[in-house]
Amino acid sequence: MTTIKEIKEKLSTETVWQSWMDELAKDERTGAQNALKSWKRAQEKQQKLIDEHQSKLAFDQSFRENSSSLIAGTDEAGRGPLAGPVVTAAVILPNNACEELLGLNDSKQLSYDKREEFIEKIMQTAIATAVHFQSVEVIDDINIYEATRESMKTSIERLAVKPDYVLADAMKLDIEIAQSSIIKGDAKSLAIAAASILAKTARDHYMEEMDEKYPGYGFAKHAGYGTKQHLEALEHLGVTPIHRKTFEPIKTMLLKG
Repeated sequence: MTTIKEIKEKLSTETVWQSWMDELAKDERTGAQNALKSWKRAQEKQQKLIDEHQSKLAFDQSFRENSSSLIAGTDEAGRGPLAGPVVTAAVILPNNACEELLGLNDSKQLSYDKREEFIEKIMQTAIATAVHFQSVEVIDDINIYEATRESMKTSIERLAVKPDYVLADAMKLDIEIAQSSIIKGDAKSLAIAAASILAKTARDHYMEEMDEKYPGYGFAKHAGYGTKQHLEALEHLGVTPIHRKTFEPIKTMLLKG
């Protein structure tokens, strides 16, 4: 009789249902049934990733006038934090299956390690990429919304190849290229999802550096968002040069002196 270990090893080499699995399904051993259930769950999870990937590809494809059209996706990271820049990225992906990007999603839906894994994959796959850091000074000068719009525009303009169409995540840009503003675009478009990863990881890396420069605030942990730890640090340590002076409670703290 085949051992449970042998069954698991055999299942691990298969991605589609095989005739011998019909017999396995009749195996009354708990270990055998659990192995088969685990295999089915893994295949369902993989199929879900494939379906989502195909959906994102089809979404981007719908904006191409022809097979050679270049679609750029752009997204931001860091509009909400009390400290640090807002970072945007733009990505042009090739018009193919982009199989190496299977599982790519909105950066907020992926773990830190998964996002890090995708950086190199995106850089190797993309036709062109660009990342832009919009400073705290600009954010305080023209407001976070306009600062993000300008940064996205800069990211698009810095692409080594000019796109034929731009998909922006929930933002209308001042560019002379045909565009669409896509609500929750990082969950619908592969190009926007790729830009989301590059923007998020670039900003995280920067805030990790700021954590070393300004110890005690926890920037590496919360990336500048208004967590309890961050707010307590502001009370005890004060405002740093990378804090946004027009954001509350920092604005009030500065007015009180």
